[in-house]
Amino acid sequence: MKSDGEIARAAQLRPIVEIAEKLGVPEDALHLYGHTIAKLDLGYLASLAERPMGKLVLVTAISPTPAGEGKTTTTVGLGDALNRIGRRAVICLREPSLGPCFGVKGGAAGGGYAQVVPMDRINLHFTGDFHAISSAHNLLSALVDNHVYWGNALGLDTRRISWRRVVDMNDRALRQVVSSLGGASNGFPREDGFDITVASEVMAVLCLSEGLADLEARLSRMVIGETRERRLVAAGELKGAGAMAALLREAAMPNLVQTLEGSPALVHGGPFANIAHGCNSVAATRAGLRLGDIVVTEAGFGADLGAEKFFDIKCRSAGLAPDCAVVVATVRALKMHGGLPKSALDREDVAAVEGGFANLARHVENVGKFGVPVVVALNRFASDTGAELDRVVALCRDRLGVTAIVCSHFADGSAGAEALARRVAETLDGPATTAGFRPLYPDDLPLAEKLRTVAREIYRADDIVVPDAVADKLARWEADGFGRLPVCVAKTQYSFSTDPGRRGAPTGHVVPVRDVRLSAGAGFVVAICGDILTMPGLPRTPAAERIGLDAHGEIVGLS
Repeated sequence: MKSDGEIARAAQLRPIVEIAEKLGVPEDALHLYGHTIAKLDLGYLASLAERPMGKLVLVTAISPTPAGEGKTTTTVGLGDALNRIGRRAVICLREPSLGPCFGVKGGAAGGGYAQVVPMDRINLHFTGDFHAISSAHNLLSALVDNHVYWGNALGLDTRRISWRRVVDMNDRALRQVVSSLGGASNGFPREDGFDITVASEVMAVLCLSEGLADLEARLSRMVIGETRERRLVAAGELKGAGAMAALLREAAMPNLVQTLEGSPALVHGGPFANIAHGCNSVAATRAGLRLGDIVVTEAGFGADLGAEKFFDIKCRSAGLAPDCAVVVATVRALKMHGGLPKSALDREDVAAVEGGFANLARHVENVGKFGVPVVVALNRFASDTGAELDRVVALCRDRLGVTAIVCSHFADGSAGAEALARRVAETLDGPATTAGFRPLYPDDLPLAEKLRTVAREIYRADDIVVPDAVADKLARWEADGFGRLPVCVAKTQYSFSTDPGRRGAPTGHVVPVRDVRLSAGAGFVVAICGDILTMPGLPRTPAAERIGLDAHGEIVGLS
């Protein structure tokens, strides 16, 4: 089979104005970035506010493994297949980060014959949204140090400046740095550090904002540090929110592209789910719900991270209620959760599949706790046997009471996901599916208890461990009026526990809360658990070593 890049380059893309016409979007509501990419005008989107909303389908997955699951590919394949059977579907995805593209994970445009295109432009720079987010974030960083340099009228305690810097690249050398070295003219030296751009609160603010006015208001509320008296200092006090909003004006517009089969796709925002809230923008999702009959969107990594945050943060903030969830699994990944090494995945092993099924079962049960109906998508690999696939389908039916559909959209495009599309459509056409949706915890639960609820109900941990210093932070924030915020857990994506090596469905573990960060503008509290880092590093052999240009100037090695 051809590589993802070869398939993408061979595609005959339609002019983006034709894709917009499918949604009824006029050309004058488009900000064109060439012939195949456009941004949707925010004024036009505001004019759609009275339109009825379509149905919302979330695609999530089991805990990721090196064997691969294919969540983005399934999101694209399902959207294409819904259009194939006559439903008006819009696909809503996150934008790729350069860090994983040049690191180990690769791009985020799907794969095989279920991709959004132009793949290379989407994966590299795209419309510059991430650069705008990085610039806005780092402008605030510069304003913080500049304020201290020119007298520190706000009385910032330089030991308690919490606002770090960001760059959209995996660079472990920048995790902890000392800034302002070189003499008095460069300011006051202090400890500082970098996060990857997808972990920036500015990214979260952009993705959760309801418009430009809300964007600027949220930017103003972001906390950048404390005074010696422990008063929280907000970004608005530095008078930089307006300039930050100006940098983000274009980035706030959702990006319109297409799939290989010409389905409309809104690709906007890109927070990771292991260190941030893991969902595309509210603006793009709302646009899709008003322009189409069905929106198919994704949340990052496994359902314990992405889906939980989609439900408890994004849906809570935006007033959304999902109608159906698709949990993606593969036989190969279930074998790894059942204890097999990657080298043994090509041989039939029904027992290992049964052993790893506990991971899929827990994710399905967890989604059910939110009152959302579930369909399982079983992505087929060439090495899968009929006995293995049949066993997963039977286990889903007999133990979980859900339907599992074997899919082949990676190889066959929409035809390979048609059965999945029909099952999802049946679910959407059934009784009022959003009636039972509920977040996992109420707003008025104390912050530590919200973390404990997620740990016990979703990760199936015995408890959380909260050091005194972390508990003091949570107590102060509650006293300052932030106690009603939801929590955003940053932890490894590879396990329900905080140990990435514990695959399957571990129990009896505890979740150590190493630190907490207040994201007052985004509207949640981040809990950093275990050894998770907000600035990844490159692997021993980074993907960047395989990426380049061929003799015709085409990008090769990107997937």
